[in-house]
Amino acid sequence: MAIIETNTKSSLHLRSNSLPSTSHPLISQFEDHLQRLKTSEGASSESSSSISNKLNGMQDLHDCIDMLLQLPIGQQTLAQECNEKCVDDLLEGSLRILDICSIAKECLLLSKENMHELQSVIRRKRGIETAFKVECVKYMALRKNMKKQIRKALANLKATKLIASSSNNKDNNSSPMLGFLKEAETITITSLEHLLLFICNPKGHSNNRRWSAISKLMHSKRVVCDSQNSDTNEFEKVDAALLSLISHKSSSTENFQSHLEDLEMCIQDLETGVEQISRKLIRNRVSLLNIFNH
Repeated sequence: MAIIETNTKSSLHLRSNSLPSTSHPLISQFEDHLQRLKTSEGASSESSSSISNKLNGMQDLHDCIDMLLQLPIGQQTLAQECNEKCVDDLLEGSLRILDICSIAKECLLLSKENMHELQSVIRRKRGIETAFKVECVKYMALRKNMKKQIRKALANLKATKLIASSSNNKDNNSSPMLGFLKEAETITITSLEHLLLFICNPKGHSNNRRWSAISKLMHSKRVVCDSQNSDTNEFEKVDAALLSLISHKSSSTENFQSHLEDLEMCIQDLETGVEQISRKLIRNRVSLLNIFNH
């Protein structure tokens, strides 16, 4: 029985009894998108552009999944070869990923709203220091709560990745279409993990001490601020610039406002990307439900 040759970097192999006996363009596209996302996993640091690229890559991957799910022979294979547990695993996996997308969207929305409050105070004030400090404390409290929520989500993601990995190992000899869906689930979870890490800024573990210093803001004139590196992300730059401004290390608000504007554009880009991913995940979930309920 002929076997389709695939990219050597991918573990996916297609049998002629489940997909066309010659290399299908969609298969090559899927493996290309998958490999690009896998390659991006090894990045030593994440920037907003790299995170956006991951989101775009996930969109391309799930667009390809959608087209594969429309292939009649792919639908027949899934319907015939997937047992009830396999179906439940796929559908539960898609729900877990959608939950992570919801958490990311909520964090981005809250960040944007509080950032706008800060911008509003800066525009109104000339000497209204108390109002600015109040908004600063609110923003820092938001960041602290957000990081707590993201740490919890990351712990759940770790468990989800273990479940997906275990399921992949058990399904190695099953339908190639099922293998595609499992591979897509695993790489999507990893890419969303990178997004959450980007939002919560894990590099600044010392931030917890810095955040506690904010509670003494009304009584202290000095706040230690880490030097800004060129590779810091937009969230981290705003955090550092805010602390610098509060501690009067910055002579004006222009630098801080510039970082806020950069963060606003970054958040808008990420929100759009996550929303698109969510829609594609829902669309593919509906396709799976239609296949299994047919």
